[in-house]
Amino acid sequence: MRLGLALGYWGRGPNPNHLDLATEAEDLGYASVWTAEAWGSDAFTPLTWIAAHTSRIRLGTAIAQMSARTPTATAMHALTLDHLSGGRMTLGLGLSGPQVVEGWYGRPFPASPLTATREYVDVVRQVLRREAPVALDGRFHHHPYLGEDGTGLGKPLKPITHPLRADLPILLGAEGPRNIAQTTRIADGWLPLYWSPSRTDVYRASLADLPEGFMIAPMARAHVCEDVAEGLLPVKAMLGFYIGGMGHAARNFHADLMARMGYEDEARRIQELFLAGRKEEAVLAVPDAFADEISLIGPRERIAERLDLWRKGPVTDLLLTTPDPHTLRVLAELNA
Repeated sequence: MRLGLALGYWGRGPNPNHLDLATEAEDLGYASVWTAEAWGSDAFTPLTWIAAHTSRIRLGTAIAQMSARTPTATAMHALTLDHLSGGRMTLGLGLSGPQVVEGWYGRPFPASPLTATREYVDVVRQVLRREAPVALDGRFHHHPYLGEDGTGLGKPLKPITHPLRADLPILLGAEGPRNIAQTTRIADGWLPLYWSPSRTDVYRASLADLPEGFMIAPMARAHVCEDVAEGLLPVKAMLGFYIGGMGHAARNFHADLMARMGYEDEARRIQELFLAGRKEEAVLAVPDAFADEISLIGPRERIAERLDLWRKGPVTDLLLTTPDPHTLRVLAELNA
């Protein structure tokens, strides 16, 4: 099991520690570093900055939102950064949810998310392979565009720039069972949002036919500390925000996932509190047990025991979100 560093997206401003953490991770032998985006900083620009200050560590987006860019624009980002970094790019994509897609990007959330994802990946792969001009008469993506409101002058094009790698890895952030199963068929890997090494049965049916070399790369908060309860607070804050606020009361993929993992009543309670404006109570309503099983928190000895559980499952890459270089070093030593 390889280790990666997941830096996420910026909060109110650039995190001054991110570059130091990324270079430390490379020095420690971490396999990859990942950036993200929500509705603030984008995923590709910080990753390019990190690429310029590193030389070996692989670079990934976890995740870049599909609704933010056309698939050809995303492919241009990926092939450009792959060239600039000497072939270190991994493209992680996700569809996001209706509130973000329609509220931030001003686009309709696709009526068939699986079809939209499949078409998007198809176009990106066509660009990267550069075997012929990009052409797709899809339900959501059309190349060239032939709609009635167009000029009718569009023509299929190949990228001017020759991609460095036709097989640049594409990973998908998927949560629903059918979406995960499709990911195993059309992508090179999967980026789970929550992963519990003691509940792998939740995903067993969706992962029944894994191709050889398929990556499973969940994110987990890691923090070496003495007080487990205190160390879990950032995990609970993240869960409270995602489960309570990252979606509508009637359609929240994160809450649905928590429910499938055995915490349905707790997930609905968190939603109820968060949407009522009682955000602190929503965070406190997150069960310590759930926050604990999807993270690596506590003294070194405790983390060592729990890390063994992660290594026994199908996870190929564990992407750690961590606030300090000491935790990075401890995890590198324990996973050596």
